[in-house]
Amino acid sequence: MRVAVPFPDTQPPGYEWFTDEPVFEPARHLQLEAPDSIIMLTDLGYDETEIATKATPVAASSPFRLLSEEGAAIMLDVARRLRPFASRAGDRIESMTRGGCYRSRWLRDLCISQDVTTHLEKIFGIAIAPHAMPVHLGHLNFEPSRIDTAIDKWHHDTLPLDFVMTVTDPAEVAGGRFEYFLGTKHDAAELAAAGRTPPPERTVAPNVPGPGYAIALHGDMVVHRAGPLTELTERISMVNGYVALDTSCDDQSRSADLLAVDDPNTLFTEWAKFAAWRAHGRLGDLIARIDFDADPESVARRLEMAVGDVNQAIAEMRAGARSVDHYGG
Repeated sequence: MRVAVPFPDTQPPGYEWFTDEPVFEPARHLQLEAPDSIIMLTDLGYDETEIATKATPVAASSPFRLLSEEGAAIMLDVARRLRPFASRAGDRIESMTRGGCYRSRWLRDLCISQDVTTHLEKIFGIAIAPHAMPVHLGHLNFEPSRIDTAIDKWHHDTLPLDFVMTVTDPAEVAGGRFEYFLGTKHDAAELAAAGRTPPPERTVAPNVPGPGYAIALHGDMVVHRAGPLTELTERISMVNGYVALDTSCDDQSRSADLLAVDDPNTLFTEWAKFAAWRAHGRLGDLIARIDFDADPESVARRLEMAVGDVNQAIAEMRAGARSVDHYGG
């Protein structure tokens, strides 16, 4: 079983398990199907030099089925039960629930399912594991209270890899489409600096056939959003995060953004474990591969790189909360 950091045996303070939900059964609740197509980071305009440092060259998949009808129905019920725990993420998302895998065992077991992970590995083309920070597992976005507000503004994710899954039936929702930008995040930043957002002619809104369908996403590299509704109605989506098991690639995380979002007791513990896991992998590689003929400066530089994630996490933890980044509307 591919694991970065095992899911904790205990819950953070203030979390209680739901006591009356079904047991997750992969044979009944999953219906894993392959996507029809995949687009690559080169298709969005990224160059090979930048891509080489990232987890995978894959950008996004077309929608594919992930849950069976029974699984989709349970997912909707779990999401509705988690709605009372919703909170805001700055001015980016009005209503979201994080940490749901500390309340719902069914959601937890879906999000760390080896069957699902193996399926995503085939799409991303690399070895992956469920994200080492459980706050990134089973993230739920809910509809806003105003019709002129995007459910989630244009952004790239605070984690490297994920899937975005429809929980409510898209056929019963007016608007609120998932969209991604046919450009790089550097292009999006230039547009935002000019007071603009990705134009319609450079966006894709995939046709999602029904609830329980997902899109695999290189979240750190693909600029995307959940657009505004045209009628106020229930609209729920779920995001589940993953990490590449190869710790030599870039971190591709903005964990400091979470200081304004997540409970500190939960976040700091998970963040520390994540940084330690990445350093463990890089230090192990250094032990295995460093040679006596390496010059002193390269030795110091490699050691510095090996613990870079730890030092960055410490500095960002101590710096305190900052605004949650996005590219507007």
